[in-house]
Amino acid sequence: MNRLILGALGALAFVGLGLFWMQGRAQVEQGAPPPEPEATEEVDDPDALPSANIADLTGPEPPEASELTREQRRFFRYDRNRDLRITRTEMLSTRTDAFRRLDTDGNNLLTFEEWAVRTSSRFEEMDADDDQELTQSEFATSAPARRPQRANCSC
Repeated sequence: MNRLILGALGALAFVGLGLFWMQGRAQVEQGAPPPEPEATEEVDDPDALPSANIADLTGPEPPEASELTREQRRFFRYDRNRDLRITRTEMLSTRTDAFRRLDTDGNNLLTFEEWAVRTSSRFEEMDADDDQELTQSEFATSAPARRPQRANCSC
């Protein structure tokens, strides 16, 4: 029992010494002198702002943005790797929202396999040359019909 009490007192003594040592180091670092300023060129007015002659300088040209048609933007939403072809995997990967829209009653009775069959059959309808890839012209056949705007719409 004595060894246990002596061990606990020794541990407390070491913790106290450690805290005392850490506080002493903090005070030494707090009283340290500030770092020396870097050597700079002599300036007539130390409060003056730096200036440069930019008359002959030119920066890089900004990148040119190409205007994409509505159909090209729609195509590139599916074409993830930008190889100008949509594979079946690319087509199926972006259709999760469509799956949620198909489940109208929200009871999750529509299975993924049922949804994939519908999407795969739609893909096969669009793939005119049966090469398992959609070109831009093949994909354009699937564009949704645009609704005409009402003449008396206040939007």
